[in-house]
Amino acid sequence: MSSKKLKSANDASSSRDGLGGGESVIADHGRRRSTCGYCKSPARSSISHGLSAETLTVGDYQALIDRGWRRSGCYLYKHEMDKTCCPSYTIRLKASDFVPSKEQQRVSRRLERFLDGKLDVQPREQTGASSSLGTTRSEEKSKVEPVMDDLSKMIDQAVQLCIQSGEFPSNMQIPKASVRKVLCDKKKKLAKGPEQLLYTSNVAFAIAAAIKRTLTSEKVEIEGNKLSPETISEMLLSAISKVGETPGISIKVSKGHINFLSASKDSFYEKDVVPNETLHAKKDSENHKARKPKKLEMRLKRSSFDPEEHELYKRYQLKVHKDNPSRVVESSYKRFLVDSPLIYVQPSGGGDDEEKVVPPCGFGSFHQQYRVDGRLVAVGVVDILPKCLSSVYLFWDPDYAFLSLGKYSAIQEINWVRESQARCPSLEYYYLGYYIHSCSKMRYKAAYRPSELLCPLRFKWVPFEVARPLLDKKRYVILSDIKESQNQSSLLPHASETLAAHEDMEQGETNDHFMGGSDDDEDEEMDESESEDTYIESDIDNIIIGLYGSQYRYKDLRKMLNPVGRKQLEPMLQSYRKVVGDELSERMVYELR
Repeated sequence: MSSKKLKSANDASSSRDGLGGGESVIADHGRRRSTCGYCKSPARSSISHGLSAETLTVGDYQALIDRGWRRSGCYLYKHEMDKTCCPSYTIRLKASDFVPSKEQQRVSRRLERFLDGKLDVQPREQTGASSSLGTTRSEEKSKVEPVMDDLSKMIDQAVQLCIQSGEFPSNMQIPKASVRKVLCDKKKKLAKGPEQLLYTSNVAFAIAAAIKRTLTSEKVEIEGNKLSPETISEMLLSAISKVGETPGISIKVSKGHINFLSASKDSFYEKDVVPNETLHAKKDSENHKARKPKKLEMRLKRSSFDPEEHELYKRYQLKVHKDNPSRVVESSYKRFLVDSPLIYVQPSGGGDDEEKVVPPCGFGSFHQQYRVDGRLVAVGVVDILPKCLSSVYLFWDPDYAFLSLGKYSAIQEINWVRESQARCPSLEYYYLGYYIHSCSKMRYKAAYRPSELLCPLRFKWVPFEVARPLLDKKRYVILSDIKESQNQSSLLPHASETLAAHEDMEQGETNDHFMGGSDDDEDEEMDESESEDTYIESDIDNIIIGLYGSQYRYKDLRKMLNPVGRKQLEPMLQSYRKVVGDELSERMVYELR
């Protein structure tokens, strides 16, 4: 092979994307079948094309994800949408157009209240917290139930007194009284004055209904408000005072309810019965202003192994996803979330050429750390590319589940894109990975609006609201076939309908690592001879082939191969060209190993 041919191939592969140099070198794994991590089908029903990347420029990866590819570590994959069991549509939104839903706004406000010390819920301490909390609640229940039972019996005795005095019909079906404990967040609303509401009973409503049924069956005329719950509760209050005393408890009625309140701060019922819930809630309420505000820090760093992050990842996978411990070892974690083929691009110093402007962090793979008062509570794994921030995965501290950190991190990542546009005008989109309409746990991504789905055939972007009615009917849809017309508005569901289907899903943690079965499964490599593609001159001529440290255009390498070698290689190159596209096939290096 002449030096002229080598130079020609190298010149072509060096054109790159104008961002920091380097070249993309990939190895082709071809078409593969595996079990599906989404529908959990026992059959090898997930069909995809796989590549492994030794190096990958950010421009080439941007082009790949705009053709439906994703990465898991250094492994790249793209589902064969018309054949796979769970078609996966790339989903994105333009950050400047993002409109947070009410639920997303609540998540942000909740975290702000937590940081300000105004949120009663506190994170559990690492180990043993759940069991100790359970023991405390069990002890409280054993103390509370006898008190509630005593109060219920007292009301039943009062009902009997009312029957004996003739106030209630003697032949009515007597409802059994029940007393329930008042939840902490309702105590302030229901109680007035210094007393604290502990228990309540709505038995007056049941008695009013029972009396009405009895008198109606006997065709007795009902007088005015005599049967109202308010009147009956007053009768019962008077009768209870004759039954006996309730030390430490005062009894009042309000709108038909019989309420039991603490008579003093030192009462038995407040001090001994519900120490952890009542007293602590009251103390927290009084000390809101005295609480020390917490500090949230977000640190963006280049992807690298961090033992602290790995420990958090293990806790998250074991507690939230119930993973097998053997699957969260250091090597597996590195392969999945640390290793990246993306070639880092240094931040630029500005300039007139907007396409070459790079944000201050540079382009590449990053870990976004979230720390509360120094404690690592979440890590977002992201790729920052010329046109987008692409979310890869999120893992968080199970003790902070009440903060919905998945949703919060997505909002922060969208805001980061919006703010970074001032420095890097081309960076305007937020990619959420794959949207899988047939998998309910992956539908939450459409709650970030207005989003678009990528057409799996023509690689055009279609508004989610337009695509959704078609996806409701069948799994695989050529989205670009939807005709833009004035009648298109009839396809649009109301915003409330869209949100109702997605708002309850928790974001982030299922951002798509490769769901093609477990690490232990051997993927079944499909025979490339199944392809009906045949060699057409010039179709694959300009694909760059890497072989033994040298690079060749295939049209030059072909002359060196025997017929058997050509027959084996050409169907593979034809399939490769089809899945990555003409431009990328002539720009990336196809490594033969």
